[in-house]
Amino acid sequence: MIFAIEEINNSTKLLPGIKLGYQIYDSCASVPVAVHVAFQLSSGLDPVFHAGDNCSQSGTVMAVVGDSGSTPSISMSRIIGSFNIPLVSHFATCACLSDKQQYPSFFRTIPSDQFQADALAKLVKHFGWTWIGAIRSDSDYGNSGMASFQKAAHKEGICVEYSESFYRTNPRSRIQRVADIIRRFLH
Repeated sequence: MIFAIEEINNSTKLLPGIKLGYQIYDSCASVPVAVHVAFQLSSGLDPVFHAGDNCSQSGTVMAVVGDSGSTPSISMSRIIGSFNIPLVSHFATCACLSDKQQYPSFFRTIPSDQFQADALAKLVKHFGWTWIGAIRSDSDYGNSGMASFQKAAHKEGICVEYSESFYRTNPRSRIQRVADIIRRFLH
């Protein structure tokens, strides 16, 4: 990203007379960190943010690039969207983020999970499966993706007998419960 910004700033043909500034943060896929950064960026009180003499509006955040994950993007978008600051993500694919009523300033450079859900339902139908079970990650990404898949599967005439969720940090007993449900339907 730094390279791209420097290329734009050093070009006489791209955005002439405008210099882009930037501040890079790493949320480490952590919602609390993403929320903290969103508040700092939207309040203009970020102690690390340095607006040099070349910035046309010193210290004003015009847009945010990131976060990569859907859940941190949802949290950030709710905060910075209140200030009409666009959030552009290269990796947040949750179909829920396409709802412009809830996320009016969220944009992405990758298709939403709705396309994946539709394709998976068509794949299941292609193999002639009409009755399936599904598991998902217990996250915004997994839960929204499963909701999209279940709608797409229903349209294709596929019965989703069960849909179970777990997260990688769940206790072993929770993961065992999901495994037991799967085993019950295999026999």
